[in-house]
Amino acid sequence: MKIKLKLFGQSRDFSKQDYLEFNINNHMSIAEFRNLILEFIDKNFKNNENYKKIVKSAAFCSEKNTLITNNYKITKEQTIGIIPPIGGG
Repeated sequence: MKIKLKLFGQSRDFSKQDYLEFNINNHMSIAEFRNLILEFIDKNFKNNENYKKIVKSAAFCSEKNTLITNNYKITKEQTIGIIPPIGGG
């Protein structure tokens, strides 16, 4: 299943576009998806601890612009936003 990850704030540095696309397993949680993004960072930006910190501390939002928790299950192809903390916090 294809997920489009919309990039906001500092996470826009992860791509030349304003999004990334991932193929994931059905019913993956946001916590698992976060780990998949961290794998992408490791592969594409070796040893960039700042990017990893952004992913670890970011919030995620659904297509309806509502915040979603780590337990949220991705059950269909959709766009999910990653929202890094503002001001380093």
